Amino acid sequence: MSVGDGRVGLHAGLSLLVLVCAAFLAHRHWPVIEAGACRLTHADRGWLLVATAATLATWACSALAQQGAVAEPLPAGRLVAVQFAAASANHVLPSGLGAGAVNLRFLTRCGLPVARSATALAVKACAGTVVRGCLIGVLALACPGALRLPRVPASAWTVTASTTAVVVVAVAAVLLAGPLRRALRAVLLDVRAVHELPARAAALWGGSLAFAALHATVVIAVAQAIGLPLPPARVALAYLAASSAAVLLPTPGGLGSLDAALVLALTLAGAPGGAAASTVLGYRLLTVWLPLLPGLVALGVLIRRRVL
Repeated sequence: MSVGDGRVGLHAGLSLLVLVCAAFLAHRHWPVIEAGACRLTHADRGWLLVATAATLATWACSALAQQGAVAEPLPAGRLVAVQFAAASANHVLPSGLGAGAVNLRFLTRCGLPVARSATALAVKACAGTVVRGCLIGVLALACPGALRLPRVPASAWTVTASTTAVVVVAVAAVLLAGPLRRALRAVLLDVRAVHELPARAAALWGGSLAFAALHATVVIAVAQAIGLPLPPARVALAYLAASSAAVLLPTPGGLGSLDAALVLALTLAGAPGGAAASTVLGYRLLTVWLPLLPGLVALGVLIRRRVL
């Protein structure tokens, strides 16, 4: 329990640090954000409707991927409702802890042991990571030169920070070699069991692919609604790269980290600052702020009815 409490405290501390940095950047660039919000109010309603429909479909795709990660059949309606509630819980707790806890509780309520439930979540996460990596690779080949990293001048501070990060990762890998090996072995066993059932494998990979593609579609539709002067493929690539990078920063729902990374990615891809801010604001409004309160209400209902 003390180790778990320490990890939660570390996540909370890092989340607070990132949020403070995000607030500072927002204050510093407030005119750009304000211009982006004004631009969003005059966006094309048709494209915003497309973005809304894509947002609604993401929860069904998340449920499909979760069903594909386990061999046992899960109640479809409750599974979709749990994904909707888990998305809201994920915006309250750091770095996916909310969604993971909700889904873990649901799977154990469905009769799966805790270890099997945890590996099912790991299987789903691994499939999502592989799908995102493949999409980034395909889009990078289709849009050569679109992924440009910002130039960071070499200095003593950057060299020290990079070296420290490498050392910390290496030490953690050595210390956790045994537990990581056992966890990987359990995940591989579940992956093999799932792929012995073609319908489950199709659900896992199809749901994971559709989930990532639909989130990219939301960003593309918002970009089209405000007239962002970028091809849809570049917008999708910017989103996938930014969301993958934001996973490294444990903020609730990527709040602050994803926003900054996505604005930076769109700007590096050639979008004006105001248009990039409008796109991110619209995306976050549809995927986070509007569903947040209904999702928390759904979470309370599911707990009250002992689904969780």
